[in-house]
This record gives sequence, structure tokens and C-alpha cells, in this order.
Amino acid sequence: MTLLFKKLQTKNLHVHHVCEVGVYLPQTSNVLDFIKNGVKATLVEADPEVAKQVETYFSEYSVCVIPCAVWDKAGTLTLSRAASSTFATELQQSPALVNDKYIINNANTFEVECKLFSDIDDGTIDILSIDIEGGEWFVLKHMVSTPKIISIETHGKFYKNPYIKEIQNWLLEHQYQEWYKDKSDTVYVHIGVFDVSIYDRINVLLQNIQLSMLQLKRMFR
Repeated sequence: MTLLFKKLQTKNLHVHHVCEVGVYLPQTSNVLDFIKNGVKATLVEADPEVAKQVETYFSEYSVCVIPCAVWDKAGTLTLSRAASSTFATELQQSPALVNDKYIINNANTFEVECKLFSDIDDGTIDILSIDIEGGEWFVLKHMVSTPKIISIETHGKFYKNPYIKEIQNWLLEHQYQEWYKDKSDTVYVHIGVFDVSIYDRINVLLQNIQLSMLQLKRMFR
């Protein structure tokens, strides 16, 4: 059971449509439990080989698999293959580049179709999970829906999302607040959906302090 699903079980939240951008292996999907409970899902996966696995795995469920990358424009995008950390080659920072010292080379790059998220989003998404290794901002930027919950890969060890300021400003403007963090993601709830407890607020504060210390440590590596 994913942490997201577990924490939402106590919230009495009505969920009709979940969307995950950047699935990787279907067994590790952040919305896996929702799908298995019959919730409609839109799954976006850029790597065509992985997208086929996702489609096969969820063939008996109400799932639409879209094999493309999400970016700031429609067309084609070059990706650097790094297993679960595959990323857009033009990004200056990604978890693979920062934490794993990944070296880009032509042998590990491939081109895929990319779309604006507004061409995918039908306006009904209740829960959105975004994990595309540094490109998460482009999903929010072109989003149509107003999800109740948004999970975004924002950090991880020494990595900090390169568009974190844009992400935070957008979330503030659209009335989202931090609910909780795990080792790589920050999960936000739309204000008014449910109250964020004092316990959760304190945990987020402590984790933010810890992340700031890691960023300082990175400067002296």
C-alpha cells in the first residue's frame, strides 16, 4: 500500500479520477491502490518500452495509458535513459545528474513525442502525481484540472527541483498547502478539502529544515 493511499484512507475523500505523470514500473505506481480499487486513471509514461509494460499490467482496469513525455511545448523531446531516473536531456538538474553524477552520452539518449499537459488533462483529475525528474513544473503550468491532492517530486538527497520557485508560487496562487513529505515528494492539498493537522505541519517544518541542511552540505561537497 502506498503512503498516499494509506494517509487518504482516513480523510473520507471521494476520488473519481487519478492521474500519474511519470509512472515507471506499474508495480511501483503511486496511484496503484486507487486503480485496484476501481478508480479511473490516466497514466502518462514517456519511455515507450515502459509504457507497454504499464498498459499490459493494467489492461483489466479503467486505465488510459498515454505514451509520451509532458513538456512546455508539443513536438519531440530527447531523454537520457537512467532506469527510474530517466530525464529530459536539456534539463540542467535532475536526480540522476545531481545525486548519481550521471554523464549524458548519445548511446543512452532517445527521442519521444512530447505534449502539453493541457492536451491530456480533461479537467476532472482529483489526485495528480508528478514524478518526471525535474520537469514537473511543466505539468502544473499547463494543467486544466484543480486536483484535490497533488504529489510532486521536489527533492531527494542533494537534489532540489530546478523549478521549485515556480512550483511553490503556482501552488500558493492556486491555494494549495503542504500536507506531508517523504524522501522525494511533497504532497499538497487544496485548501478546504480537509484540515492539515498540527502534527503534519510540524513534520513538514522539520523536514524542510533537514532539506535546507542537505542543500548547504551539497555546497561544500
